[in-house]
This record gives sequence, C-alpha cells and structure tokens, in this order.
Amino acid sequence: MKLRRSFGFCAVLGATLGMSCQSGAAAPWTRGFVVGSYEYAFHYGGRPGFGRTGEIEPGSDCLHGSTVHFSNDAQVQRALGLQAWRGKDEVDKIARPPGLEEVKAPVLTRFHIWDRAVSYRGWRKGIETYVNPFAAVDPGEPEVTGKIADGFDLDANPNTGGFTSPDGQKGIDNALYRAWGCDAPWRGNGNATLDLRANDKMQEGLYTVVIRISGDQDPRNDDNAVLEIGYSPVHIVMVARGNVGADYSYRIVKTEQYTKLKARIKDGLLETEQVDELHAPRIAWFYDHTGDADFHKGRIRLIIGGDGNAAGLIGGYRNWRDLYAENTFAQDGGQQGIREHEDGVALFYALKRNADGMPDPVSGQNMGISTAYRIKAVPAFVVDPAKPAQVTVLTAEEPRRQAFLAIRAAMIKATTTRIPQDVPPGTTEASVPTLERIIVDLPSRDYFLKTLDRPHYVDPVDEFGNVIKPTPATSKPDKQVNNDVPVAADDKKL
Repeated sequence: MKLRRSFGFCAVLGATLGMSCQSGAAAPWTRGFVVGSYEYAFHYGGRPGFGRTGEIEPGSDCLHGSTVHFSNDAQVQRALGLQAWRGKDEVDKIARPPGLEEVKAPVLTRFHIWDRAVSYRGWRKGIETYVNPFAAVDPGEPEVTGKIADGFDLDANPNTGGFTSPDGQKGIDNALYRAWGCDAPWRGNGNATLDLRANDKMQEGLYTVVIRISGDQDPRNDDNAVLEIGYSPVHIVMVARGNVGADYSYRIVKTEQYTKLKARIKDGLLETEQVDELHAPRIAWFYDHTGDADFHKGRIRLIIGGDGNAAGLIGGYRNWRDLYAENTFAQDGGQQGIREHEDGVALFYALKRNADGMPDPVSGQNMGISTAYRIKAVPAFVVDPAKPAQVTVLTAEEPRRQAFLAIRAAMIKATTTRIPQDVPPGTTEASVPTLERIIVDLPSRDYFLKTLDRPHYVDPVDEFGNVIKPTPATSKPDKQVNNDVPVAADDKKL
C-alpha cells in the first residue's frame, strides 16, 4: 500500500531531502528503499552506442567479443568433436539432422537434438555433462582482459584482485567478472539477456529486495548508522511506463535472506562494515533457484542521491559451485547453453580457475569467488510486519525447487568426489522428455533415439520420465512433477 506523508512528516521530509527539521539538531531518522534493479556488477567495455547487431562485440574488456558456443552447426561440431568416442558421422548428423526440412518445427527439433547431444560430453558415454562438468574437456571460456571493474577490495590488499575501480581504487576483487564477463547472456550495457530476464521476473513478483537505513545524526552524515537488507513478501509496485513506484510500503522478513549491518555515511555515501556472512536475496529468474545469496566477507556501498534514490553495490565471496548451479539448472544445462550461446562446462572451469577466496581447510582449494551485485533502488516505507513474516512459498512450484536442490546436490557430490553421478528424476536435463515428443515427425527419429544417451532411472517412471510413487491398487499413479518448463514463475501466494 502507499502511505501518505502525514505521520512524522518533518522527519520523513528531512530524510527524503537530506536535511534535518531543526538546523544543527541530531534526531533519529529512517529511510527505506525497494530494489528495482539487481544484477551482477559486470563492467561494460564495449563501444558506446553499439546496436548489438551480432553476437560478437569486441571491447576493452572482451577483445574477442562474447561467447558463441552452440550458435551454429559448426560450433556444435566443435563441441561434440572433443569426445573421442563420437565418430565423425554421428557428429555431422547431430549438427545437421537428416530430414530436418520435412518437419513442422525444424528450429525447435534441432534445438532439442542439440540439447540431448551436448548433455553427454563426458570421457565415456553415459556421463551427463552438467551434473559432472569435470568429466568433460574444458572447451574454453573467453575471459575479461580489461583492468577496470566495479566491486570491493575484499581482502584489504591493493596489490591483489587485479582490477581498478572506475574512480581509481586499486585492488578491486571481482573474479566472477573476470570469469564470466564475456559470457554472451551476461554481457551488455544495461541490455544483457539474463540481467533483463532477472529484473523483469523480480519486478513481476518473483521476489522483492528491500533496504532500510536508520541513524541518530543526519541522513547524509552519520557515523553510527544501521543498514538492513532483506526479502519482502510484498510484490514490487509498478507504475506508469513500467517504472518501480516510489513511497509504497513493504514488510521485511527477518528470518531468512536478511542481514543487519553497522554503517557510516559521509556526504550521502554509505559504507557498511564487512561481515563474515551477509545474507540477502540472490539473483533469480525462476522460483526454483531463488534463495539466499550468502556473501562471505560481505559488505554494501550505497550512494544516496538528492532525488531520494539509491544506487551501489553488494559484494563478497560466493561459493562458486552455487553460482554454477544457479545459472545452469534454472532450466537445464543444454537448453540454457544453446539458447544463450554459453557452455556450462566452460563456465565451470572458469569459476574454478578464478576462485580467489574461502579456502577449503582440508584441500586448500578456493571454494569462493569474489563478486559484486549492482543495486538501484527507489524510496519506500520498509516496515516490520505486525506478525512474523516468511519467505513466500509457491506450492505449485515446490516440486521444481526440490528437483533443483537434488541436481545441485548431485553436482556438488560429483565435483567433490570426482565420481560421476546420475541425473536426479524430476529435472529437465538432456531434454527429457521433450525430445521424444518433439521429433515424432522427423524421418531420422529412430537414429537419434537409439544413438543419443539420456538419463535412465532404476525405478518405474511415468510418461514424463519421473519416478512413480507406490500407490494403492485402486489409485492411479501420481506424477511427481511435469517436466515442462513454465514460461514464468507463478506469483500466486499459497
């Protein structure tokens, strides 16, 4: 709901305009914000005004442009040719399926054949690629070559990190940008595909991030301020022309995805303390991979403008296997890769290669990678709920979330033990069961169903490939989950 500025008018007005009601007098104050834009803080080095007429866009950060994995049949041949057990005839037929011109949906048919094929690129047949990325050859990921990056000096060492901030600070740690900054769906100047998708879904009600700042001196200069960041169950209010509405009321959840931090403000620039664990909502575009971002050695910087809006960064070290799972299994690895021209295997190796924090106490391997999220927010009233609030649960989407958690766990086990793991049921990995339904009119259908591998389950499965639960003889088998991917997350609160 939108609140009238009647109660505490002087204090609210003073906070909004950056002044106190009595000159020179210190008084308690509070400011709230709702985040309208939330994305990885990747520094764009492309040519100003470039219209993105093609996939490759060279720039100061990416000398060879963005990734082109699976963008055409030659790229698919290259990826599949890395497996010694695949013959040239098989690779050629997958890249250019025979009889494709005779089907009703040739592009869709080819898409799902490629999805099934690239999902099995291990050192031998039967090893699913995205659950077991270590089992595939590193196809190579173009990494950022520029020296400028947004972020923080997380280790307080100006000689590490390798980046300089746009305002000249040395030692900026943003290794995620180095690893993924040239990846096609994350590259752009406000128009990166996955940035747009995540912000659209957030604004449509998938999740809401709120910030509340309070102090006892002055909203623009206070060395004893407090910042809270967390999840709100209230959907973002959008107004005319698609903008996020200002001055609406949002409840804040304090049990999950929430952190309270000490902060200092000088001339409108807010810097929080650095804490071992900073919990906040994470970037997502489907319900299944929403959740806690969990920054280690995390901190926040915000600039509070004269117009009342706020912009800045939240950063820290994130577990790189979590980042891999969130990007890869939001749908399925092959679908994500072919549609977005990225390769999850390349992203996996780039993360591992650039990991720069959170060393494992036993192996010494860095399990964290420095990163920063970019925040833009508008004024809002952030209030404590009348009764304890929780993160919204979408019952209809819970099976999909459980499938995501299961495949994430399988991937972590596989990459930890280096023992290949099977694909858990209930996911869409390897285009199961979509391929079988899509290629019914393809003349070479039998060849692909015989040649291409797919997940197989010991227990009985239904027509969607999911394990059938034991049921009484008088009952019909239950379907655990429909593998068809929803177009958008359901925003109904249940």
